[in-house]
Amino acid sequence: MADIKIIGAGLAGCEAALWLANNGVSVKIFEQKPTKYSPAHKKATYAELVCSNSLKADRLDSASGLLKAEMKLLGSSILPVAESCRVAAGGALAVDRDDFSDAVTALVKAHPLIETAEGEVTQIDANELTLIATGPLTQGALADEIMRLTGEAALSFYDAAAPIVTAESLDMTKIFAASRYGRGTADYLNCPFDKAGYEEFCTELQNAERAPLHGADANLTVYEGCMPIEIMAKRGADTMRYGPLRPVGLVNPETGHRPWANVQLRAENKEGTLYNIVGFQTNLKFGEQKRVFSMIPGLANAEFARYGVMHRNTFINSPRLLTAGLSLKKYPNVYFAGQITGFEGYMESAASGLLAAHAIKNTLDGRAAPRYPESTMCGALLKYIAAETKDFQPMGANMGILPPLENQIRDKRLRYEALANRAVDAMNNHLKCDTEEET
Repeated sequence: MADIKIIGAGLAGCEAALWLANNGVSVKIFEQKPTKYSPAHKKATYAELVCSNSLKADRLDSASGLLKAEMKLLGSSILPVAESCRVAAGGALAVDRDDFSDAVTALVKAHPLIETAEGEVTQIDANELTLIATGPLTQGALADEIMRLTGEAALSFYDAAAPIVTAESLDMTKIFAASRYGRGTADYLNCPFDKAGYEEFCTELQNAERAPLHGADANLTVYEGCMPIEIMAKRGADTMRYGPLRPVGLVNPETGHRPWANVQLRAENKEGTLYNIVGFQTNLKFGEQKRVFSMIPGLANAEFARYGVMHRNTFINSPRLLTAGLSLKKYPNVYFAGQITGFEGYMESAASGLLAAHAIKNTLDGRAAPRYPESTMCGALLKYIAAETKDFQPMGANMGILPPLENQIRDKRLRYEALANRAVDAMNNHLKCDTEEET
């Protein structure tokens, strides 16, 4: 019999399973696919990326880069796989989705201490050591079981995925390759708008017809961190220009000037045959996506390999329900990880699985859950997830949740660099002390 049951083979579940197994803990991981699929998932393999193939910035002086650095120190298995499946994306870590999912699946299934099982889990034994990492699309009997355990209804928000276009259908005479501020090796394709073209595009986007939502999905609550582009457009003409269509750090070689607005395309696969329209999460009808997005310079004849879709996400009220070790306050043998807890983002989800795994190992060893320094990104995220709050919303890695420096630095880049170095030092010291205590 396995030491622990893990429900869900997404990023969080796989990260937790691999770390525990690498540290001598036997695991049985349950995945409902291919018996049952969520509305957003298509592949039978594990760790399937749905919304984007980007795992965000790699630089240490960025929130996502800092999170990755801490995850490496904590023994991440997911990050080395991502590195091996990398596609060009400037300063970001983006992966070939299929290669990444296949590689994670192979790693999990090959581990001698991991047993895999297919099929939907509908009951949870609160006395059995269990990690629930079923993601933000948890529904049906398992969702009901979670509500029974937690004693309250799940909260919900909406998430949306961006469209993907084929490279061969792009008009490269109107597109230029460059990374913002010259970072990377010109890995993004840029579609520059002039003022008139942008304003016309914005008007059409504001008036485009959205796909209808039915039943429980009818009461739309948009999560700020994954805003559909059409809703962003309705907030004002400049909203997109300060968001995903920001032109800063770019120069259109055709004009020698910065574009009025700019749409970026990012490679979806290593071959560079597919491109994601960055930041264009949407719930427009497919015909409307084709009509309006074809107004983007260079996309007049774009072939859409996948249209954007929108789906309902759920998460538990973690501050009320979970300890800082990610176990239920009421049932300490039951742990949660992933976006269902409010960790928002792919890397954040994987990180939460890693943090839960460390806490579970401590439980098995008769020790208290680790207490990470709040100056680390992991510690700050855990504090946010577990801290009582009236209106809990998901949170991704960002420098704003870290405690301020003792000596304030005005220059943003230097300030972020100092915050990151402080965090890495704090994590190293924490792990060193933890190892010394163990021995």
